[in-house]
Amino acid sequence: MTVAETTPVTVSDRAAKRIAAILSKEPAGAMLRVAVEGGGCSGFQYKFDIVTDREDDDLVLDADGYSVLVDSVSVDYMAGSVIDFSDELIGAAFKIENPNATAACGCGTSFSL
Repeated sequence: MTVAETTPVTVSDRAAKRIAAILSKEPAGAMLRVAVEGGGCSGFQYKFDIVTDREDDDLVLDADGYSVLVDSVSVDYMAGSVIDFSDELIGAAFKIENPNATAACGCGTSFSL
């Protein structure tokens, strides 16, 4: 892991490498924001955005020298989660391994608590 185990959300090495590859092509200061919002087929869904501003209460994670931001509300839904990256024959995508999710949809981007 690239983040201390005591952090409520962690980034896997695979995800950190992919995040670094993406953000290295963005303007200086670009960061990846991961958030939980209502929607999706299971009630909640993850949202990924590239941003240049951070909030004072954001959780800031390191991904190979680049920042991953999680807002304070989303941290509660994602406590104990691992942000991972999967590159399979059917496609490549970020995956959130969330121990709080009681159900997830087939695409892996929405979940319920």
